[in-house]
Amino acid sequence: METKKNFKIIPPRNPRVLLPNIFTLVGVCIGLTSIKFAFDNRFEMAVIAIIVAGIIDGLDGRIARLIGGASKVGKELDSLTDVISFGVAPAFIMYFFVMKDLGRVGWLISLIYVVCVALRLARFNITSNADPSWKDHFFEGIPSPAGGILVLMPLIYSFSEIQLIDVNNDIIVPCLFLIISVLLISKIPTYSLKKIIVRRSITIFLLFGVILFFGLLLIFTFNTIFISGLIYLLIIPISSMHYLSLKKKFSTQFDDNDDHEDML
Repeated sequence: METKKNFKIIPPRNPRVLLPNIFTLVGVCIGLTSIKFAFDNRFEMAVIAIIVAGIIDGLDGRIARLIGGASKVGKELDSLTDVISFGVAPAFIMYFFVMKDLGRVGWLISLIYVVCVALRLARFNITSNADPSWKDHFFEGIPSPAGGILVLMPLIYSFSEIQLIDVNNDIIVPCLFLIISVLLISKIPTYSLKKIIVRRSITIFLLFGVILFFGLLLIFTFNTIFISGLIYLLIIPISSMHYLSLKKKFSTQFDDNDDHEDML
């Protein structure tokens, strides 16, 4: 007799895949809502919505890996979400804030930025399938969530209490958009925290640092975001030098192994 197989519309593994995807979809909803806030001239809420979307973007992948719910659909969905939350949304926010006064030039710069975000994510989807190595600790170019927050820096600065100099947004914003667009599609190595390994001896200090950061973010929201953005920009040259030193180290070891093989 033939045994009948139980037919299930939802596979047993599906609930684990569903949870991180729900987080991702919530993130894209928040990213789109930031555009509505900007349209209503509620730019403070628009910035906060992008920050929340960034936090969710950092959590959904980790949740997927933690519960074993990673999937190809989730990966593609995450990239599409990043285009909206950190490409389209920041471009609209800054367009309504400043660049609409620049006319067609402002719209062109906004389009360039969104296209660069899309190109950066397309390249990431291709290169992330490579074999694991020390290079996994680095991105090629800045990641799209960082780019989305960095282009908002002039707006964040205007809301912060750090008013050290007067800023001409008509000049600073377009220049910043173009610089961040180049950094997105460049191959400048920047640190990736997705596969960071923390020793048990410093775990408690890491937890304290995370709690302190979120405490500052709740109390001094725009000050904390602005200073964090500046620190990130300063770290980019450090990450590049670190990458080059590791590349030299591992390439030297590889050459040494080749020499030994030739001798044998």
